[in-house]
Formats: sequence, C-alpha cells, structure tokens
Amino acid sequence: MSADNERNYLTPYEVAELLMVAPVTVRAWAQKGLLHSMTTPGGHRRFLREEVERFARENGVNLESRQVRGLRVLVVDDDRQFAGYLNEFLEGLPEPVAVAVANDGFEAGCKVHTFRPDVILLDLMMPDLDGFKVCRQIKQDPATAAIRVVAITGYPTPENFRRSLDEGAVHCLRKPVDTAELLSALGLPAVSG
Repeated sequence: MSADNERNYLTPYEVAELLMVAPVTVRAWAQKGLLHSMTTPGGHRRFLREEVERFARENGVNLESRQVRGLRVLVVDDDRQFAGYLNEFLEGLPEPVAVAVANDGFEAGCKVHTFRPDVILLDLMMPDLDGFKVCRQIKQDPATAAIRVVAITGYPTPENFRRSLDEGAVHCLRKPVDTAELLSALGLPAVSG
C-alpha cells in the first residue's frame, strides 16, 4: 500500500477519535455493517476516510465544524443545583464548550434532537425515565447513536458502572465529580490552576 493510500485509510482508533467514541464502538458499528471496513492481510480493520465521512453525514456528525464550533455538551440531571454547577464549570473553560441542560429523561430526548450534542453527561438515577433507559434509547436510534454518553452517578456501585457501559456509555463517573476525570472523559485538556 502506498503512502498516499495509507493516508486514505484510518485505524479504528483514528475513527474513534474523529467520531468521539470508543474504538470498541467503531468495531461494533463495523460488525453490524453500519460502518464499512476492510481487513488487512494481518487481520486489522481499516476504514476509508470517505466511508467515515459518509457515516458521519448520515448520523448528523459534522466533522469539519467540530473543531471550529467547540464541543457541544448536554447535561441531563434531575438535581438542578448539580446540573447548574456542571453548566457553569463547562462554560467557564478556556476551550469553547456549548452547554444545554435537561432535568429529566423526556426533556433530554427533545434536546438531543434540537441541541445536537457531541456528548451527553447523563445522571443514571432519575425518576420515571432513568439514565440507563435514556442511554439505551440514544444508542438504539441511528440518528443519535454516534453521540458519546458519559454516565454520572451518586451510587457508584460496580453494578451501576457495568450497566451504564453495557447500555453504551463510554465512561461512568462518580458524584461528586472529579473535574480532572470529567475533562478527560470529555476529551478536553486539563485546567491548570
């Protein structure tokens, strides 16, 4: 394969970084036939850049404007004080971050389609429609499946961590949130100071 051809092919890790998901998610999409790939003679999966761009377009991910417009984060938490804290913290970062807040699962469903977040910070324990169900619905809808979900819980049991990841979350953070862990989960640089 020539150097020019190699630049047209992306590894699962490069695709994951572009789409802001975990590499395992990229592999799952490939296995389901949602994102077409080729396999090298050594058994490694590679993705044509044009195929990744097609997938991004069809799933509402704008790769070009992602760096220009900054990260879009939807905070979903029924604790209004905690949601307000996250909103203020994220909007105060040096990196450009657009933030919207939803205080229940139903409102989150509406804002996912109107705000079009890159990442959802999702409380797992909410009345009526809990975070596990919200995450499952987001990941099962092809129009929203590319959104990264970072679960947050005040009940950091091994079972809650496992269930959140099983439903499609890429991380599960405990409350109170460690801001360095939060920034890392969002793919944002650490704040000095």
